[in-house]
Amino acid sequence: SNLPVPFTGPRNDPGEDPFAEKRDSRGLRLGWTTGTCASAAAKAAAVGLFAGSVPDAVDVALPDGTRQWFEVEPAGATRAVVVKDAGDDPDCTNGARMTAKVSLARHSDENELMAGPGVGVVTKPGLGLTIGTPSITPVPERMINLALAEVTDLPLTVTFSVPDGEEMAAHTSNARLGIVGGISILGTTGVVKPYSTAAWRASIVQQIDVAAAQGEISMVLATGSRTERLAMRLIPKLDDVCFVEVGDYSGTALRKAGSVGIHHCVLVGMAGKISKLAAGTMMTHFRRSKVDGKLLAAVARSAKAPSEVVKAATATNTARHFFETCIAMGATEALTRVCELAKEACQEHTKGVVSVDVLMADYEGERIVARA
Repeated sequence: SNLPVPFTGPRNDPGEDPFAEKRDSRGLRLGWTTGTCASAAAKAAAVGLFAGSVPDAVDVALPDGTRQWFEVEPAGATRAVVVKDAGDDPDCTNGARMTAKVSLARHSDENELMAGPGVGVVTKPGLGLTIGTPSITPVPERMINLALAEVTDLPLTVTFSVPDGEEMAAHTSNARLGIVGGISILGTTGVVKPYSTAAWRASIVQQIDVAAAQGEISMVLATGSRTERLAMRLIPKLDDVCFVEVGDYSGTALRKAGSVGIHHCVLVGMAGKISKLAAGTMMTHFRRSKVDGKLLAAVARSAKAPSEVVKAATATNTARHFFETCIAMGATEALTRVCELAKEACQEHTKGVVSVDVLMADYEGERIVARA
């Protein structure tokens, strides 16, 4: 059992290029998660432990049962590096040198997965991971253990490290989530889909879980990075984990907050997204929803705004012209009414479980111009 166990399951067709690029329906290159790269690096290092040298390439199983080959950079007899390729996704961990060092486990009957430099360690509850352990989510953990089982049935200790991983993590939400020291080993499908909205939704849900696990009952949902920075200046005493950049997923964030005991949310955004929320549209992406100019015109009339403001409501397909006209004419009552409608829609979306305050920021993200 000390020798590598030959894998007898399905492999890539020998006739095809095992390293060929894979693309989605839009022609964009797919990439590989940190979890997939970690499983490949671990397998290669395990082969080195028993064979005396690390192979130049290994194949590993993805969660859907397919397999993928990866080039390997040997870094010693039992240490292997797989460089992460995120495809065409603007992933801050693209190019990460996922490194695995393997040895026989001496104090356990199971594989031990350890965090070396550049790999994060969990320090807060709410992630579904044990405090003090590496930030390796369940699917990658299974992938790694399966990859190791293709080499040996002996328990191994695998230490993962990523040069510059701590710097990469600074561009993620890890610090807010209580993951310190580096990046996480993540992935549910093993594949990075360019500009994946699923990954963003998952990160929003994860951050709300962590805040709730810490006993927080209030959160700030910002629709962008500028509004998030503004909110942090306005509410400096709130823990960082309570600030979430939700983008177009205000509805997802609100429902999740209500489901885990968050009682109060402050939603900070600009006129466009708040106008969509005012119309009851909780998914505010420009391809999925449009600003309702007729609603803005009705709001302007109810606020007794000047005729120029009423006309501005339907003059363009965006809310920005309406917003700027309101500011120029001193008709901020109309903007306040938009915030009031958004507040009502958001609270209704949570079935009244969450109280919501809505703050509208200017387009520079420097000040709040209306609220409800």
